[in-house]
Amino acid sequence: MKAQNKNCALILIDVQKGFLDFSYWGKINNHHIVKNIEVLLKLYRELQYPIIHIQHLSTEETSPLRPGQEGSEFIESCAPRLGERIFQKSVNSAFIGTNLEAHLRTQNIESVVLAGFTSDHCVSTTARMASNLGFITSIVADCTATFERRGLDSIFPAELVHDVSLASLNNEFATVFRTITLFRLGM
Repeated sequence: MKAQNKNCALILIDVQKGFLDFSYWGKINNHHIVKNIEVLLKLYRELQYPIIHIQHLSTEETSPLRPGQEGSEFIESCAPRLGERIFQKSVNSAFIGTNLEAHLRTQNIESVVLAGFTSDHCVSTTARMASNLGFITSIVADCTATFERRGLDSIFPAELVHDVSLASLNNEFATVFRTITLFRLGM
């Protein structure tokens, strides 16, 4: 992980109540995601580093992330505080249909650390775009999660989907690490 300072923003992606609806999404790989994000968020707040929250507002009729549904709200323990920016999106990338890139550039932010839901969809898409736009990109593996996925003839366990998704990003679009690395670096 590179350049942890005020030019490095934490971007929390879709940390919303709707992703805790396991009857809708299915089996999750990381039951500790919220607690892990709380630790990461506390650290960034103590250091007064930039924090950005991304909120997914689904256009799908049955999604728990639709506007006006409780599921579209942020999880309380990870909710934005005064001064923390919020960008709303309706697609996978936090850069599409938002002013996120312009905000990062005007704030001279060169590096982004990503966490949230889901490692194979919105986190992955945002990481790829951040890297392609020239931002030094990192992902905190234990602060991301996903759900089992159905293929044509198979069901892929959430842990496998998560691991393969992060492996395909690591050292190509992002540096992937765990929260413990932050403490080893003395952050």
